[in-house]
Amino acid sequence: MTQLELQQYLLREYPQENARCEWKEFKNLKNLFCGDEKDDVISYVSAIANMEGGFLVIGVHDKTLEIVGTDTYNYDRQKAILRLTDRCANLSSEGLDIIEYITSDTQKKVWVIRIPKHLPKRPVYAHDKAWQRIEDSLVELTPERLNAILDEPLFTGSDWSAEIVPNATIDDLDEVAIAKARVMFKKVHSRIPAEEVNAWSIPEFLSNAGVMIDGGITRAAIILLGKPVSVFKLRPAVVRVTWSLRDEKQDVVDYEHFTVPFILMVDQILAKVRNLTMREMPGGTLFPDVMQQYDDYSMREILHNCIAHQDYTLQERINLVENPGFLYYANGGSFIPGTVQKALATHGPQRHYRNECLCNAMVNFNMIDIVGRGIRKIFNQQWERRFPMPDYEIDAAKKEVAVRLYGNAINEKYTKLLKENKDLSFEDCLLLDAVQKGGSISVEDAHSLKEKGLIEGDYPNIYLSEVVSRSTDQLGEYVKNRGLKRQYYKDIVISFLEKKLEGAKRNEIDHLLVDLIPKSTKNPSSYVGNLLAELKNEDKKIVYSDGMWFLIDKKIDGK
Repeated sequence: MTQLELQQYLLREYPQENARCEWKEFKNLKNLFCGDEKDDVISYVSAIANMEGGFLVIGVHDKTLEIVGTDTYNYDRQKAILRLTDRCANLSSEGLDIIEYITSDTQKKVWVIRIPKHLPKRPVYAHDKAWQRIEDSLVELTPERLNAILDEPLFTGSDWSAEIVPNATIDDLDEVAIAKARVMFKKVHSRIPAEEVNAWSIPEFLSNAGVMIDGGITRAAIILLGKPVSVFKLRPAVVRVTWSLRDEKQDVVDYEHFTVPFILMVDQILAKVRNLTMREMPGGTLFPDVMQQYDDYSMREILHNCIAHQDYTLQERINLVENPGFLYYANGGSFIPGTVQKALATHGPQRHYRNECLCNAMVNFNMIDIVGRGIRKIFNQQWERRFPMPDYEIDAAKKEVAVRLYGNAINEKYTKLLKENKDLSFEDCLLLDAVQKGGSISVEDAHSLKEKGLIEGDYPNIYLSEVVSRSTDQLGEYVKNRGLKRQYYKDIVISFLEKKLEGAKRNEIDHLLVDLIPKSTKNPSSYVGNLLAELKNEDKKIVYSDGMWFLIDKKIDGK
């Protein structure tokens, strides 16, 4: 859309400012995304969430919706969404989204942040305060509004997994699955005498396990214990896990679909994974004993989490993709903690779950726990094995959560360095793992690692420091990141022009230097342009004329 078309569109969709809509210029989000309270993005997100939810339009004049554009700085949509859920306590990731518009004629950028309503009994905070909008002012949440939020019923929607399946009976459940569930139930509930559990009839057992309610078979019962044919009674929901095997070229070489009962099928699914045995590495520093490529607990926990937290209303399957060196899990639904950092930092269980009945049943059958330790244990298992940390890919807009579980080792000397450095915390290791993979970390975290001498570079173009690189045989990568002295590149340009007496075009010079300049350079073209400007203005060695670059002693137009 052109600038005028975008303005007209915004006027139609967001015609006035009110408790559900706010227009802000915010021409540069570098300091305004999380800046001064009452006058930054997160304050307005808190205020809108604490009413009925709504929209924050950024990059427009707050009176006329005239397009002024905003510089989103280092934020892309995904990074901004993660930042919001991190900085706004209690902000739900369900329904949180950012729509980006760029005008076709003036290249001005406008962001529209779609903000969900607060969760029941949970006001949204920014700067440790809850906000609301009253007329044109942003104020702290009034006692009346706070009490209204706190008095809301906890459950405003139904639990999909707890719904009774019409016409479903015990005959729809698998006898072997029920028998295994009973064995697992006795392990979890050891305080109940085993003889008592054995004496329960099937309806009594299912009721005590929470998957039969008032004599009705729940969807959770079908998912965990149902015969394969019973899955059709859950339509249009898709209850399926697809395992596929990919080669180095990402071509699918094998696959298989699995369905209920998942209490039995998980073992069959994981048996498809080629979990290779890894022997002790040379020198004995990496693997003290023979070990498998993937930790069994981690493989199982991630798959169980996919089953427990899948949003079955999206009608999507769960995927387990086996790649050379890593497993890739993906399920539909938003990540309720918001960020993996929140999940790792949380002490105790989450306050609510998407499929409460299903989650409780899986706890009763010893498939998962809900005390909040699962994800952290997966990270700890990988760290103890000196393997890369899992990668969580959370796409709030598409409502998808994916996890990469690595089955190959980090550089052996790098691993040894982290193992022997007693000053590094678990959190430091997570951050360094992200840097190793070329991922992004916050400015604050980068500053902390830089103070410890572990990374170098100007944020966001950071890389392992020379001290670490020298210890890990990565000095070559360090030099590529840091680059050489600028004179080195200038000498290359001069040497090139000495051989190109007819002059050289800019794209030829760019091509000459593109593989040589620092890898950490954010804008290579600007880097080369600055070099040429220095040669032209300061060193006075080259000139520019008619789209060509020449040595200074080359005669131009007879001069």
